[in-house]
Parts: sequence; C-alpha cells; structure tokens
Amino acid sequence: MNISKTITPKSDQLNADDLIGGAMTIKIRDVKVLDSEIQPLQVYFEGDNNKPYKPSKGMRRVLIQLWGVEGDNFIGKSLTLYRDENVKFGGDAVGGIRISHASHINEPTRVLETVSKGKRRPITINVLKTSKKALTNIDAAKKALQDKTVTFEKLLATYDLKAEQIKILKDETI
Repeated sequence: MNISKTITPKSDQLNADDLIGGAMTIKIRDVKVLDSEIQPLQVYFEGDNNKPYKPSKGMRRVLIQLWGVEGDNFIGKSLTLYRDENVKFGGDAVGGIRISHASHINEPTRVLETVSKGKRRPITINVLKTSKKALTNIDAAKKALQDKTVTFEKLLATYDLKAEQIKILKDETI
C-alpha cells in the first residue's frame, strides 16, 4: 500500500516535498509566463491537478539551454524531476526540484548551473526516451480535431509531436 499521497503538501504548485517518494516524469501541456520576479514561469503538465511546476531560475536556465527560449516549443516534451535535498535557500538546505532527464535532446547534455553568485557547477541532463510514435499524417490529425473525434490533449498523449506539428494542431483547436 503506497502511502505517499498522504504527505502531499497543500500548495498551488509542485513542491520538492511532492517528490519525497521518488522522481516524477512529466509531459508538458502548457507554459505560461507571469509578471512576477520570484516565479515567473509556470509549466503545466499532464495530471498536474492545476499545480504547475515552477522551475527555479537555475532550472529555467537549464530549460533554455536544452530547448531554447520559446516556451511554446516545450509543449509535448517531457522532463524527469527529482528532489535534491541539498538545494539551499537563505543559506539553509531546504530541498528543491531539479531536472535529471529531458526528451528531445540527442545525447546527455552538460550544462552549467549557477549555484550562487559567481559560483557555477556542471550538471548533466540525460536523454529521456519516449515510447510514443511519431505523427506521420498531420492532415488526418487536423481533420480529427475539426470533426471533434479527438482532442488536442489526446494527440499529445498518443504521439511524440514536433514543435511545428504542435503549432499547426493548436491552431485547429482555437
């Protein structure tokens, strides 16, 4: 009997404490940028219960190094997140969320993470293999969306969509 759900913190976002039971692989369904200095990026994912992942500045820099600056290009991609007990806030180790794996990268990628002012350390983001098949008939997918025989979310869950396919298909849902 898994009791990890009994320790879930009450919060409006994914927290390091949510990962006490182990790492979590997420598939991104939406990205929003807010007018906030503290947590300006919200990464929504399948099954998030409207509790987005709000990456730290360091993890935002990692995401940009992996996938670029356009948040819309993150949709349909996946990350493995884990709890790092050594993350510090105000000099105290409080724990935080780190990225260990990412989809849509060709090989393990070494990036420099800023630990504190003037101090950086190398970390490696490993390749996250996806078992989903590629979408080969975009016209059939567009027609299915128009006919409402499939939802955009279902297509994301079924296929490993490329950024340009996501843009085309998203236009059909508007």
